[in-house]
Amino acid sequence: MRAVTTSIVAIALLALWLGAGTIVSAVVAPALFAVLPSRTLAGAVVGRVLPAVFYSGIVIGLVALGLEWRVHREWRWAESAMGIMVLACAAAQVFVAPRIEAVRQAIGGPVDALSADDPRRIAFGRLHGESVAWLGLAMVAAAVAGVAIARVMTKE
Repeated sequence: MRAVTTSIVAIALLALWLGAGTIVSAVVAPALFAVLPSRTLAGAVVGRVLPAVFYSGIVIGLVALGLEWRVHREWRWAESAMGIMVLACAAAQVFVAPRIEAVRQAIGGPVDALSADDPRRIAFGRLHGESVAWLGLAMVAAAVAGVAIARVMTKE
């Protein structure tokens, strides 16, 4: 594959994943919390959707990284950003998500039923914030990688 074609494929993959992440975080999750009868149910649906976003971010980040590495054989901004994307998705899915599930199991019911100062509710809130931060970092990294690849393409 020619360098330009490879870069276009890498950008398309990153854009596809970034679009999916944006739709889930900016449209699907808020809509679920707005229309479903309970926050617990909405959280359960989002909890089923996020693994697909995180695992696909790992795969797409690695594929795009491999494509760019195959052509350029040097570590640049794009490769660094794609590496950050992969690590952020992995951190959210492999480390944070299981801890969120463990807290949910320990609560045994709706998080909202706990008092605001309950340590389990505080832990859930902290972990939720970590998950959101990892997803945000991965999305920013995907955007940076796409822009960095495009900038190199215009110079070739």
